[in-house]
Order: sequence, then structure tokens, then C-alpha cells
Amino acid sequence: MEQVVATTRPLTGDEYLESLRDGRRVYFRGEWVKDVTTHPAFRNAARSVARLYDALHDSATRDVLVKTDRQGILTHKFFAPAYSPQDLKEAADAIALWQRMSFGWMGRTPEYKASFMATLGADPDYYAPFGDNARRWYRECASKVLFMNHVIVDPPIDRNRPPSEVRDVFMHVVKETDGGIIVSGAKQVATASALTHATFVGVNSGSAARLQEGRDEDVALVFFVRMDNPRQYLISRASYELRAESPFDNPLSSRFDENDAFLVLDNAFIPWEDVLVYRDVQKAKKFYADSGFFNRFNLQTTIRFAIKVEFMIGLLQKGLECNGTADFRGNQVLVGELIALRHLLWAVITAMVSDPEPSLGGSVVPRLEYAAAARVYTNFAWDRIREIFERILGGAPIINVSSYRDFQDPEVRPLLDRYLRGTGMSAEERSKLYKLIWDAVYSEFGGRHGLYELNYAGNHEQKYLDPLAWAQQRGLMGEWKALVDECLSQYDLEGWRDPHWVWEPTDAS
Repeated sequence: MEQVVATTRPLTGDEYLESLRDGRRVYFRGEWVKDVTTHPAFRNAARSVARLYDALHDSATRDVLVKTDRQGILTHKFFAPAYSPQDLKEAADAIALWQRMSFGWMGRTPEYKASFMATLGADPDYYAPFGDNARRWYRECASKVLFMNHVIVDPPIDRNRPPSEVRDVFMHVVKETDGGIIVSGAKQVATASALTHATFVGVNSGSAARLQEGRDEDVALVFFVRMDNPRQYLISRASYELRAESPFDNPLSSRFDENDAFLVLDNAFIPWEDVLVYRDVQKAKKFYADSGFFNRFNLQTTIRFAIKVEFMIGLLQKGLECNGTADFRGNQVLVGELIALRHLLWAVITAMVSDPEPSLGGSVVPRLEYAAAARVYTNFAWDRIREIFERILGGAPIINVSSYRDFQDPEVRPLLDRYLRGTGMSAEERSKLYKLIWDAVYSEFGGRHGLYELNYAGNHEQKYLDPLAWAQQRGLMGEWKALVDECLSQYDLEGWRDPHWVWEPTDAS
């Protein structure tokens, strides 16, 4: 296909920050935050994202990060549809470069939702009669490398009732107009939404499974909401960035806090050009799997988590060396366990990019079976990582100064230098290291990450039910049962049916 010269380019970091000053309604501590780029609850996280945009233009990193797609759009490599294993490999390298800039601690960076947005460019007409909408959104998103958030989970209210009976809470269409639709309802968890350009609203696999034709059309919706929509409200949780005293005391939470929000649309007007699925139960149920989003987002999350595991391995090893316990055999065994986990994750990533499956419009996506396996083991691994930290570092993370200010006190500093030092490490270095360990594992920021890793990809049962359903739908379960049937067919009460084996009956008496 002939390449078209790109006429657009991704945003720079400064342009990204300026784009957030659009009147969005972010609420925090009882106030409307008019500018998230300057508010102390959001400003450093915004700047962490801005660094990613600057990397798209940096001569040292841009060749790994950007490409010109088949439509002539210069974009991040994961924002473009992939048509070969090599395309997926290059996209994976681009994801990894961005993720290493936050050490794997920011999960919902712009390339996360590119997992879905790129599929709009592969086959926009899948969304007919809204194919032109998909086509236009892909071009805008790819050309600017827009930062999208998504909300696909219903609030935990009355989930025992059909969606049609919870219209006062669940996202639903209120009425239809010539220019668009009026929508009301709530969704969660709008991670990093305060720092994004638009909200993607859809239905996750668990909710979609409950939809029924003739009953749930009002909630069978997939659409976009731009952040300047005056009837979109983001009600944020507490900010760990705001509570961070200093980089020394809170090195992760002071800059990588992806503030989560409860999102409400209160009779919000959504133009027709921002709609992908409207009152179509079957398409709302199928798009999650058909679009390739599931396959692609698990590539992004597995790479992100693998890098985070690498960071945690290094952090654990340095903590053990500081304690003088790195050579203890039992400790080495558990560090080796995490190293094996790291290798396994990268092996799955290699399989996802090198052995893809066909998807919309001639594109390819990571094989569903590999994506489903990665989803399970990345989600449940964090509990084991934390358990290992707690087991072999013991109470060491508790023993630390209350603040960096303690080192600035001339009376206390000599005591710290003598009694708080580490093995081959000064007291200040030891304190700095264990502040990082505390922020990663034991702080409120670290606790939130534990919940995130366990739940971001769905509830704990759905993660196992989906691989089972897909194995049945794709005929894999039939193949595995056929293996057992083959074994059963090789013998009976009379002995072996195949003369290759020998059996002579014995006298039981």
C-alpha cells in the first residue's frame, strides 16, 4: 500500500498539558478543580504523562515510539493497527519504552486505551451504521496520540437485578434527539480520567453477559464523551500525590498517582458523531471480544507488569543487601521465584507478539488464549510479591525516619548516621531505599496498587470463566476431551485393543 506523507504529529508535553485546560468538571475535596495541571493533587501525575509525549519527539526515543500508519498518520506504534508479528513486536517495544519511564507504576497511560482505539482504524465499518464515527475517532486519536480513559463497570448497586431495573444508577439513554442522545448514569473506575482527553463508555464482559434483547436496549450503548462535556462529573478519590511530603519520603506516590474517579453523566448530550453502538444488545455484547481490545490490552498490561516486577526484584535485592541477608539461602530461593515469574511474563509477551491471530480488517492481535492466561497470572501475582517482601524483609521497612527533615536536624543526624545505617550503606541511603520500599508495598498508594492489580481486568471469577468459555467456543475443549477419548479407546475389559501393547490376564485367586 502506498504510504501517504504525514501531515499531523503527536502532541508535545506542553501541548498535552495545555489541552487539559478545557473546563472539565473534576471534583476534589468539595471543589471544582479548574486546572488539574497546577492543582497539587494532580500536577505531578500530569507532568509524568507529559514526559511520555515529549519522548515521542526526542531524537533518542522517537524511532522506537512512532511510525507512519497506512493512512499516513504519524503516531505511537501501538496506536496503529498491527498487520504482522513484526508490527506487534515494534508496538511492544514502544509500550515498554514508555512504561520504563514510570517503572511500571502507571497502568493507564495513553497506550492502554490505544488497545481499543487502534482497532477502529482496522475496520471502522464493524460499527455500522456508525462506521464513519469510528473512522473519524481513529484519525483524531492516532494523529494526536490522544489520552483516552474508559469506564465499563457498573456501580456495585443492585447488581442482583436486571440492568433495565437499575436505570436510576446504570448508564442508559434517556432520550433521542436529532443531534444525538441524552444519557444518564454512573460508571467506575475512571482511572486517570482527570488527565485524559475523552471518556470511552462501554460494557465489560461480565455486564454484557447479562444483557437481553427486548429488555436492555436502553443500556446497550458504546460511545465517547469529550472531557469538556458540561454534564460529565468526575468525583475523585483521595490524592496520594497531595499527601506526599517530599520526593525523599514518597518517591512513587508523589508523581505516579493515577487518581481514580467515580464518573457520572447527568443528562449529558452525546452527539451522534460520538456514538459507536446504540440500542444494539448483540453488538454491545460482542464488541468487547470482537474488537480485539481484550487481546491488545493484555499485551500492554503484561508488558507494564513485567517491568514492574523487574523493578520489584531490584528493590527486594537491594533491601536484602542493605540488611546483610542477601546471601541467606531461603531469601535467595524467594528472589529466584520472582526472577522466574519475570521470565515467564516475558515469554508470554513473546508468544503474544510472535504467534498472533487474525482480527478486524486484516489486522492481527495477540492470540486470545495467551492474552487470557496473561490476564490471570498478572492479576494474581502481586499478592505473592507482597508476601515475599513481608516474609524476608521482616520489620525492616518499619524502621525509618518520619521525614527527610530528621536528617536536617543537627542533633539527631549523628544518631541516625550511627544507628540507622545499612550494610555498606549510609543512614541516608538506607532511609531513602526503605522509603521507596514502603511507598511501593505498604503505603496507601501501595495498597491501592494491590487492589488495582487484582481487579483492573475484571472480577476474580470472570478471569477464569472467560478462558473456559473461549476454550469451548473455539473447539479447544473438544480437542482436549478427544485426547482422553483416544486414551479410553485403546483398552477395554478384554485388554488392549492395539496389539502394540501386551497384556495377559492373571488369576485373581
